[in-house]
Amino acid sequence: MQLEIFLDYGTNVGEYPKWQTLFREHQPTALIVWGKNDHIFPAEGAHPYKDDLKDVEFHLLDTGHFALEEYGDLIAAEMKDFLKRITD
Repeated sequence: MQLEIFLDYGTNVGEYPKWQTLFREHQPTALIVWGKNDHIFPAEGAHPYKDDLKDVEFHLLDTGHFALEEYGDLIAAEMKDFLKRITD
């Protein structure tokens, strides 16, 4: 199953314009937490969310692809704070 997901990833790039349009039209509130040293999903891929979304909370952490392993507590706290703010 993991191999199928990996091999299918290449089809995601073609979907990006659809997601960008959806974000621009619906403007969901978003929390972006990204590893600035991620070699699989580089930080350059995180910044465009700020172009499409007006209400985005953006955190670029000094970590790589496995950010949760290094910053799990911090990321969980950011998620809790974010959800509390948008649901109160």
